[in-house]
Amino acid sequence: MIATALIALAVDQIAKAMVRAAMVEQQSVRLIPRVLHLTYVRNEGAAFGLFPGRQPVFIITSFLVLFVIAAFWRRTRPVQWPVVIALGLVTAGAVGNLIDRSVLGYVTDFFEFGFVEFPVFNVADSCIVVGVAILMLWILFGPEDASDAESAQSHSHRVETDVQPIEADVPASEADLDAPG
Repeated sequence: MIATALIALAVDQIAKAMVRAAMVEQQSVRLIPRVLHLTYVRNEGAAFGLFPGRQPVFIITSFLVLFVIAAFWRRTRPVQWPVVIALGLVTAGAVGNLIDRSVLGYVTDFFEFGFVEFPVFNVADSCIVVGVAILMLWILFGPEDASDAESAQSHSHRVETDVQPIEADVPASEADLDAPG
């Protein structure tokens, strides 16, 4: 997860720095005509520019998301590669936009679709969307949780080894023979 998060975060931060250095706000460059443009936008709101000017709320929300991911990671220690990759991507996206909000006071967005009306977004946003999509697909269609299966298997093995067999030919003591009953 850490490697995925670091790589995705580096790509996000480098791309944003390049856009800020090479473009002026609202400038747009066609990469693939009618398909994909680079358009530099300063997003002071949440996703899609909603709720502008509420940076403290977004910063707290980012920290909460990161706390939940860390707690989940610590508690479950997932080993399934889709889950590990997904958590790394969501972490990178949250940290990438958190850095922008904390340092710049806005998030640098720059990818714009030319074929559909859709808000301008960035690498961090893409990481979050792809990571959440992978997690949703894993929850819906992934195999049974291996850690639960291993836990159940080790528990049944432990129970089997801890139980002592009952012997049918247990000699009775003299006290048992004299008791009425």
